[in-house]
Amino acid sequence: MDGNGVTEVLAERRADADTASPPPPDSVVAEKPKPPAAEPRGMPPEVASDMPVQSLWRFRRRNRRSFVDPRRSRSSILRRVSVLGGAFALAAIAVYEMEQVLEVGGLTPVEIAVLILFALNFGWIAMAFTSAIAGYGMIIGRLGAPPVGPTGPLASRTAILMPTYNEDPSRVFAGIEAMAEGLAALGHGEAFDWFVLADTTDPDVALAEEAAVMAIRERLGDRARIFYRRRRRNVARKAGNVADFCMRWAGAYEYILVLDADSLMAPETIVELARRMERDPDAGLIQTIPSLVNGTTILARLQQFAGRVYGPIVGAGLSFWTGSEGNYWGHNAIIRSRAFLDAAGLPDLPGRPPFGGHILSHDFVEAALLRRAGWTVRIADDLVGSYEESPPSIIDLAVRDRRWCQGNLQHLFVLPARGLHWVSRIHLLTGIGSYLASPLWLLLILAGLALSLQAHFIRPEYFTDEFQLFPTWPVIDAERALRLFALTLAVLFAPKIMGLIAFLRDRDARRAVGGFRTIASFFFEILVSALMAPIMMLVHTGAIVSILIGRDSGWKPQRRDDGGVPLRSLVIRHRWHVLTGLALLFAASLDSWVLVAWLAPALLGLILAVPISGITGSNRVGRIVRRMGLLRTPEEAQPPPIVSAATALRPVYETAVANRPSMADLVADPRWRAAHLALVDRVPERPRGVIDPVEALAAAKISEADTATEAVAFMTEKERAMVLATPFLLVRLAELPAG
Repeated sequence: MDGNGVTEVLAERRADADTASPPPPDSVVAEKPKPPAAEPRGMPPEVASDMPVQSLWRFRRRNRRSFVDPRRSRSSILRRVSVLGGAFALAAIAVYEMEQVLEVGGLTPVEIAVLILFALNFGWIAMAFTSAIAGYGMIIGRLGAPPVGPTGPLASRTAILMPTYNEDPSRVFAGIEAMAEGLAALGHGEAFDWFVLADTTDPDVALAEEAAVMAIRERLGDRARIFYRRRRRNVARKAGNVADFCMRWAGAYEYILVLDADSLMAPETIVELARRMERDPDAGLIQTIPSLVNGTTILARLQQFAGRVYGPIVGAGLSFWTGSEGNYWGHNAIIRSRAFLDAAGLPDLPGRPPFGGHILSHDFVEAALLRRAGWTVRIADDLVGSYEESPPSIIDLAVRDRRWCQGNLQHLFVLPARGLHWVSRIHLLTGIGSYLASPLWLLLILAGLALSLQAHFIRPEYFTDEFQLFPTWPVIDAERALRLFALTLAVLFAPKIMGLIAFLRDRDARRAVGGFRTIASFFFEILVSALMAPIMMLVHTGAIVSILIGRDSGWKPQRRDDGGVPLRSLVIRHRWHVLTGLALLFAASLDSWVLVAWLAPALLGLILAVPISGITGSNRVGRIVRRMGLLRTPEEAQPPPIVSAATALRPVYETAVANRPSMADLVADPRWRAAHLALVDRVPERPRGVIDPVEALAAAKISEADTATEAVAFMTEKERAMVLATPFLLVRLAELPAG
């Protein structure tokens, strides 16, 4: 069945279900929630599996598994030489030219610093340039190729995991229903089980999740198997959440497909991923390249546009040269269960956070460990139908990047691990460099500014102490400098231009958006990105400084819809960015207005950080830009069936969530309590003498209270969440008078 057939079936089933669904949320909020009609079921029987913690410092190569199909599973050396060798040669030429620019009068210490910083920054963009050339060739070669469609039954079973942490359940479960219905319509529903793995700490959100679980089971019936588990403690965050599932249930499945709370995948793509794993016995992990959807603010739509226009050649280029040593981005990827259990048990890093403890950016490390054990890790750049969402504002982006920055800097201690493939080490270095590039860029700006101020204010020492016939003049080769500037701009913008050309050559994409709109959006994206770049430079630099002084990122829920931030908060968040911009403007003006003009792109972004952040995170301004036709993507012009289905289903789950029971309902109504207890995860046995302080405090407050209402009022949010996860505490609470 093709995509249109799936869409028709989904529409029919939604229409049938919606006739029996509750009224819209506004009309039912005041109604007393009704207990579920059918008794909910818990998780399936556990299949205990070992997941040994891997050592980073001990590894025997003779224990690495051998490829079943070596010819297919080994990567091309020629591809790597062409991309990496080309990047090195290009960087060497640029650094030589820079050295010639500065060396005319002899290199001073400041000039040496400028040369080193230039080499580091240029090397970064040179690799992106050569990889994009390879990606462009692959994308152009695939234009017009028929889409991959699932055929024949699947012989394997796959567990689809949806880890969630204090997320809006209506978004999560609407997406699950849309994907599950699509798989059922394709005739492959029996091959997949769905697991919502909650790490939710907010008791109200936890109750909303349970209401959504009951709603989706009632709506889907026997067309899909939906399971739900909420952990009592968030050990090791998402990586620990997935590992807990693997050790308890993954043994019953050949593969696990990991999603995020904002992930969507077309059913055809899900089936094709499972089929590729079945065809390739050496495949340990296959990563898709998600497209961004549902953006409403300028920032979100900017990332959507960039990901859709430039992203394909970047992803194809990465897939081209990494081959079977690809990478993992933590979601929208399928993993062989046995490989993950045997090879990807994460160790804790020595010391305390932010550098020690649990590895935050676990995905890169898990991919490296899988490859070390003899499994391939591939990037399926040719697969479409994989989607996710992006942060709506600069502040939300900064919150996410702060956590990612800490996780990537932890990789400094993973880099020397024994047995890792050298390409896996490059992935780790790339992740580290993605954040170190910001302070390096800032240092390059400051070094260039220092060089200009030195030439302007410090009296040059024309004759040194050593005997010489001619003075040492502080000059540079202006002609070479202009050539080098042109080369740098070309290398920097070439991937964007190649992405634009490849996009315009795709007839379907061009027709969906319009060629003129795409070109206008291209220049608009460059302008806004240029203004945002110096802000993100300081955001990342600040994050690195924060990590270096020992501050942990914590774990905060991600905002996904509204990027609006009050003006006062914007001023507080960006005050140092504005002050830095003013300081740089003052320093540059001491030299000349020509230098101010050269620094203008960075200065404007910093000085105007507050309005830029507010405007790019505003839903209202985002709607205006959308009506203008800017930053439009084919997925926005013609939403994919899976995105449309999830959007249409969301009000159904908003209603279910609005009708969720309160803690008082659980206490007062045995049917609600029974429904809740059926979903509670098992409580592990407690060693004698080991007391959980949150659990103990909750028990004490229940004992202290005269009524259930009073006990709930005594408890903190953490304690209420603990009671919900601990059956004997909930029963004790229910034994109290209602009050």
